[in-house]
Amino acid sequence: MVWKETCVVEERLRFVLAVEAGEETFAALCRRFGVSRRVGYKWYARYRLEGVSGLSDRSRAPGRRPHALSDEIAAACLAVRRAHPRWGPVKVRAWLERRDPGVVWPAASTIGALFDREGLTVKRRLRRRAAPRTVPFAACAAANDVWCIDFKGWFRTGDGARCEPLTLSDAHSRYLLRCQAVARADAAHVWPILDAAFREHGLPLALRSDNGAPFASTGAGGLSRLSVLAIKAGVRPERIAPAKPQQNGRHERLHLTLKQETASPPAASLRRQAERFRAFQRLYNFERPHAALDHNTPAERYRPGGRSWDGILREPPSPDDAERRRVRRNGEIRWNGNLIYINQALAGEPVALIEDEEGLWRVRYGPIELGLIDRRGARLRQPKRTARGVVDNPSGLPTTPPARQQKPD
Repeated sequence: MVWKETCVVEERLRFVLAVEAGEETFAALCRRFGVSRRVGYKWYARYRLEGVSGLSDRSRAPGRRPHALSDEIAAACLAVRRAHPRWGPVKVRAWLERRDPGVVWPAASTIGALFDREGLTVKRRLRRRAAPRTVPFAACAAANDVWCIDFKGWFRTGDGARCEPLTLSDAHSRYLLRCQAVARADAAHVWPILDAAFREHGLPLALRSDNGAPFASTGAGGLSRLSVLAIKAGVRPERIAPAKPQQNGRHERLHLTLKQETASPPAASLRRQAERFRAFQRLYNFERPHAALDHNTPAERYRPGGRSWDGILREPPSPDDAERRRVRRNGEIRWNGNLIYINQALAGEPVALIEDEEGLWRVRYGPIELGLIDRRGARLRQPKRTARGVVDNPSGLPTTPPARQQKPD
């Protein structure tokens, strides 16, 4: 039963006044006003206690909320958010749990509602996202299987200086191995950074990059002077497909976080920007929880490599039955009386020539196949690529390391 469609407070007042008059029984009055006796007794009791003001509706919010955020918990959540404005509620909760596991921290949705009330949330337009995929990182089963290297993209600091940061990370653990600005994006400036990382962390199996300089070239095998140095150090260069940055998606996502945390806006000078990079590297590796790592930090997942680096560049081995030719300064070799251009990045390096079943000579430099010498022995042809089914399948990349086989118990 409900009150009639008039002013609710006036109807309740008429009801209690009729009860006070005593001309009708209580049950009869309830039937006439269309309410149950329970409701009638409730409003009559409120009228006796509070007068006319007691006939107004009260808030239905509970007077006591046992699960409400305490001031201390809310203050701790807000402090982390203000210290790291880019962190969402899930990351804030993970960070707090790691710092103080004995406290029962609220759910991420509760922390997010707190941020909304405090005006700390920036609403973003929802975007359609593709389903997650594991390729081309399927072979990246342990730390130091694959390292990723790339330039974030240059920008100018507040004083107008050009800043071009180079980043190097472990694909499995997301550990940021290097993050520093270089004077020029060439092999002469990048190799010392790689050399220092090899000495500190050991050698990876592969070094993944895009197809730009100084990581690759348009020559045979896509080799550049930097990738030749990597091969001589014992590391296999691995290139993503052209115009496929998603194949190095973990490293690209790192660049977005790096830009948001250190270059939005840039620092006042290169020195200040370098300080930001160092602080970000410490925070990213040792404090910032990573959702893809079950909210662990990269430092907890990363382990130094098993292959130590002695700093000696060695020529890659070649099969015993292979013919060997040393590349001239202009990138050519002499074969059967002809000069065949290979790659100028290989100047001074030996290449192996292996005859196949069809009578063609395959030219290799270490693990990289450079091409085939045609039957006339006059030029180098690109090796044929077999269909792989999926463009970014790791087996489709000629330099992807094979997946590690688990040892039997």
